[in-house]
Amino acid sequence: MENKKLNERVNENIKNKNKNKNKNKDHKKKKMKTWKKVLLLIIVILLVLGGAFAYKVHKNGGGLTGMLATMVGHDENTKRNLGEFKCLILGISTDQEDVDLTDTIMVASYNPNTQKGTLLSIPRDTYTGKNPSKATAYEKINALYSRKHRPDETLQAVNEITGLDIQYYVVIKTEALIKLVDVIGGITFNVPIDMDYDDVKQDLHIHLEAGEQKLDGDKAEQLVRFRHNNNGTSYPEEYGDNDTGRMRTQREFILQVVKQTAKPGNILKLGQILDVAKENVITNVDFGVAKDYIPYAVEFNTENLLTETLPGTNTNKNKSGTWIFVHDKVKTQALVQELFYDRDKTEEELNEENNQTNTQNTTNTSDTTKNKTYITNKAEVKVEVLNGSGVSKNLQTVVDDLEGAGYKVTRTGSTSATSKTTITNKKNVSDTLLKNMKEVLEVGTIQYNQSSSSKVDVTIIIGKDYK
Repeated sequence: MENKKLNERVNENIKNKNKNKNKNKDHKKKKMKTWKKVLLLIIVILLVLGGAFAYKVHKNGGGLTGMLATMVGHDENTKRNLGEFKCLILGISTDQEDVDLTDTIMVASYNPNTQKGTLLSIPRDTYTGKNPSKATAYEKINALYSRKHRPDETLQAVNEITGLDIQYYVVIKTEALIKLVDVIGGITFNVPIDMDYDDVKQDLHIHLEAGEQKLDGDKAEQLVRFRHNNNGTSYPEEYGDNDTGRMRTQREFILQVVKQTAKPGNILKLGQILDVAKENVITNVDFGVAKDYIPYAVEFNTENLLTETLPGTNTNKNKSGTWIFVHDKVKTQALVQELFYDRDKTEEELNEENNQTNTQNTTNTSDTTKNKTYITNKAEVKVEVLNGSGVSKNLQTVVDDLEGAGYKVTRTGSTSATSKTTITNKKNVSDTLLKNMKEVLEVGTIQYNQSSSSKVDVTIIIGKDYK
């Protein structure tokens, strides 16, 4: 009897164990099913988000540009609203007396919509005073920064010379060039001539042979600072003697730095490149502005970069006997118009303007001058309005006000941010009408930059001072 009860208890225990096992199995199965569902949900979410991101990248231009644009929060309309970015580049070196010398002065521009860029070199000896016959060394443009270490003074001088309204500057120390070149493993460059120069005072020693070679940071500094040899010889006349030749070499070297730094292999060195910039670059370019242009700048083709030098004449005919560079105002206006305004025109527009110019050139100049007439009728004035205020609604407001006053607005668009509103006379518009436009806008500086090839009579750029 006792044996029977014992067997029943054993069997009962076995049954209970089996039940528990089954329960555990069922629980595990349920857990597995739940985990699979969660995993599937995660995969679906990732696929959806990934697909949405990929679509956004595609809509924003695809490739690296589209990816960067998407990551910084851009949509496909952002680029259209971006104007031409302009900035002043100052290359600074320090001599043994701790004086900062401005060896390189350039105006750089980039338009993300046309993918065109410009480098305009300003000779370091460019005179900034009023009377060249009384010029001193301290009235040269390269002395402005060294006197007060204020890049805004140099910026103002460049704006006065060029007629542009550049808002941003980038000051680059020589050390930045040396370190950057070394970080990316050197720059392959064709040195135009043999360079042999020594300056004990500055501890500057330049010894380079002509020909294509890989330059490290030290040799790169030698290249961009070279002006002439110890024996007085310099660049050949056809290349550009002394400063002109040096500026040409600097521009060509910068092109190669941009090209070779942008190589895919250097992406892995981005951290080092940023460290160099942080330590050796001074700028007022806000990150919010920079990030708007970066996605499109990465695909910039340096073949679309146009390089020029400020036109003018070297002279030492002044009170101190100091050599200075006096810029040609008329030629400067024409060059600035070509570099920063006319480059974005279509081929058809340029051909039409060239035909008009050729026709005008066949007319006797003296007769043309005698018969010169001014536009005095509002309805005849063709006005171009460009918005540089950063406020989109300002464009339509200005157009409405001008047309309400009787003027004909034939072209509109956007441009890089500018602080001041300008009214530029491109043709023979009377001063009375120009002053009237200023009264309509209640703001604006009247300028004169006449161009026979211009398709408009007046260009108005809306600045941040417009309310």
